[in-house]
Amino acid sequence: MKRVDLPQEVSESVYGRMQAERKRIANELRATGGAEAEKIRADADRQREIILAEAYRDAQRFRGEGDAKAAGIYAAAFSQNPEFYSFYRSMEAYRSTFRGRNDLMLLEPNSDFLRYFRDSLGRQPATRK
Repeated sequence: MKRVDLPQEVSESVYGRMQAERKRIANELRATGGAEAEKIRADADRQREIILAEAYRDAQRFRGEGDAKAAGIYAAAFSQNPEFYSFYRSMEAYRSTFRGRNDLMLLEPNSDFLRYFRDSLGRQPATRK
């Protein structure tokens, strides 16, 4: 026998089953691939969140250490001249308070907040008796 020709209905039926089997296998492989892709994405998202959380934790720790060092340096420097520290803090308060041109603040003229406006050395006015 060199060749077997099946009747037309049988050939179509065989090819139909072959095609259905290939589609089933293709769908099964797509589903398996989709599930694997979801696992990979979920793992990548989890790792990303862990990395971001650790980076944020480290950044906060470094920021805190830097702030502590800065506070120590300021404390050491300002403890050498407390009057300068008081003047410096007042200047910083003035700068942050009067940022805009339209800022308005009502204070009594003898307010401690304005003591460096009254006297460059920050001396309190002599009290009258």
